[in-house]
Amino acid sequence: MANQEQDLKVSIAQEEVTLNNGTRLAYFDSKESHGLDTALVLLHGYCGSSAYWEKIVDELAASIRIIAPDARGHGDSSSPDDETYSMELYADDLAGLLEAIGVERAVVLGHSLGGYIALAFAERYEDRLAAFGLIHSTSLPDGETAKSNRDKAIETIGSKGVKEFVDGLIPKLFAQDRLDDMQPELERCKAIGYATSQHGAMATARGMKIRIDRSSVIKETKLPVLLVAGAQDGIIPASSTFAAIGADTRKVELEQAGHMSMQECSAQLAEEIASFVRSV
Repeated sequence: MANQEQDLKVSIAQEEVTLNNGTRLAYFDSKESHGLDTALVLLHGYCGSSAYWEKIVDELAASIRIIAPDARGHGDSSSPDDETYSMELYADDLAGLLEAIGVERAVVLGHSLGGYIALAFAERYEDRLAAFGLIHSTSLPDGETAKSNRDKAIETIGSKGVKEFVDGLIPKLFAQDRLDDMQPELERCKAIGYATSQHGAMATARGMKIRIDRSSVIKETKLPVLLVAGAQDGIIPASSTFAAIGADTRKVELEQAGHMSMQECSAQLAEEIASFVRSV
């Protein structure tokens, strides 16, 4: 999917559905089930889209059905009027999507914001899961500094627009000692981020700010859990990703990754995900 035509798109979604709550969600669907009754759902991060996963979906789709939605307010999905996009609201969107397309059980893995959503989904819809996991994410809530930074993000997006915010955000997501080598990926992620609606970006920041501590979801679940951290992640350090451990938790730390392993070391991440899915 890394061809020139794809690079012009801000999403790899090729399907869409309108949920009962009126939200229109665009999503990528590899469709082939490979005889399995379980699909792998990949949830992108803040100011991202399904295109964050474009380097690994083909490889993973060779053995399991892949569903990669654009979250509300992101990519090609609609941006509802809700002032705050809570993690619970996002989880309900995902439940509605899976019901609409007939997916009864899934392995749900979320990157950053997507991890917060995956945890809310696991809390509310555990019976729909075969497993779940966090990729460069955490079960911990925002601290006071992080909450203040959310307010600053909202102010910047509101007064200067999404592009100004994304231009400042994206370089921080990559391992700093590899920025020169990762310029094509960095620019690609900026282009994806520019498609985030102004309202959606602000509403999502409010939702992340008020999210609760969901460490107990990991500690108490009997489901397999995958936790992937980047050794050079300047946004969510490995200690925060690994803050909660359950009875069946697999911990992976990627030495070359910052906050964007699906772009920085995609082959390694794909193998870790495939290995986890096989174990499930």
